[in-house]
Amino acid sequence: MAKNQELLELMQTRRSIRNFKPDMISKEVLDQIIAAGISAPSARNRQSAVIIAVTDKETIDRLSRLNAEIMGVESDPFYGAPTVLIVLADKNVGTYVYDGSLVMENLMLAAHALGVGSCWIHRAKEEFERPEGKEILKSLGIEGEYEGIGHCVLGYVDGDYPSAPPKKKDRVYYIG
Repeated sequence: MAKNQELLELMQTRRSIRNFKPDMISKEVLDQIIAAGISAPSARNRQSAVIIAVTDKETIDRLSRLNAEIMGVESDPFYGAPTVLIVLADKNVGTYVYDGSLVMENLMLAAHALGVGSCWIHRAKEEFERPEGKEILKSLGIEGEYEGIGHCVLGYVDGDYPSAPPKKKDRVYYIG
């Protein structure tokens, strides 16, 4: 029963982190986070999502610039995170967006369980529709029709861990 309580507490205490230390996550911890991501449920076990793990600063900076351009800002949309996990999913699978979203959630919960901060960063769809994004996929040998679902930026929290904002009322309704 204690493990159930731990899981529920992790779900309730995870927050998006927007200020990271430059320290790298160990390969062992990163592999545990990725294992949790690929263990996410998927419709009919089609496993449509793939993860690209990026720890190379030059590549992260390139992705950050592209993401910022799409967003229309000059700041770093990855908040200085030293690791980016890109989740893409096969568009030929009808549930690809949901499958990829479940992977993202597992990544963020696993990171939190291991003391690593995370944040879901959007615009992966637009990034991988552009020639620069397609070039990255081609260089990795990823073929097919993949759509970017999100970037899970990872790193150690620089500063205080955010507290939970109050929950909105009237979000749950019961029948029966």
